Amino acid sequence: MLTKKELKEYCSNARENYLPHISIDCVVFGFHEGLMKVLLLQIKNGGEWYLPGGFVLKKEPIETAANRVLKERTGLNNIFLQQFHVFGDPERSKQHFDMYKDMLPAKDNWFTNRFLTIGYYALVDFYNVNPAPDQFSADCIWCDLNNLPELKLDHAAILKTALDALRLQLNYQPIGYNLMPKEFTMPELQKLYETILDEKLDRRNFQRRMLGFGILKRSEQLRRGGAHKAPYLYSFELENYNAALKEGFKGRW
Repeated sequence: MLTKKELKEYCSNARENYLPHISIDCVVFGFHEGLMKVLLLQIKNGGEWYLPGGFVLKKEPIETAANRVLKERTGLNNIFLQQFHVFGDPERSKQHFDMYKDMLPAKDNWFTNRFLTIGYYALVDFYNVNPAPDQFSADCIWCDLNNLPELKLDHAAILKTALDALRLQLNYQPIGYNLMPKEFTMPELQKLYETILDEKLDRRNFQRRMLGFGILKRSEQLRRGGAHKAPYLYSFELENYNAALKEGFKGRW
């Protein structure tokens, strides 16, 4: 929670520079050691947990604002970013309104606004992210998707909607380039899909379908060091991968 002085300074800056009533919330997905991760912020003092987010500058395109917010939190450029929903429940900002309503007159208090938030999800390479907290946060860290702390406001609903949208994307567009290392085995890629979908997939059908998309190229190198037969290493064929992102494909897993 901000002090009265911090709140006054923040609201003054917000009224001068940002669009009223519009915010952005981002669900940042990563994949590490067979687990899906989500990037979360922990607020100073109170310790509550939130998704990364921010506001839109007055002369800034929405997409530019989303990329700016994610650059500040992850240190990354050119992130795979997908807008998935607009959240506009009249009560979604009530917690902030109640928290700050007596600290400043309503006309000066940015948090008395009703905010529509535009939801984006991002797919990033876990190892390339340098998590950085914002001015309100004590920490910015990766959390396991299946073991998340309680999220404030409507951020749990935003996260669930993002995950549903990501699962739907698997049926129409490829996933993996932004989440996997440069080279990977077919079982490792299958584990990513199973983790997102939260279900087991048939190994032969998965391999046949992935190879049928024409988005993978097989290396002559094998993954060494395991107890079983060494699997081949694969990487994404970027030209075909990007074409599949634009054109899509059909079928359910």
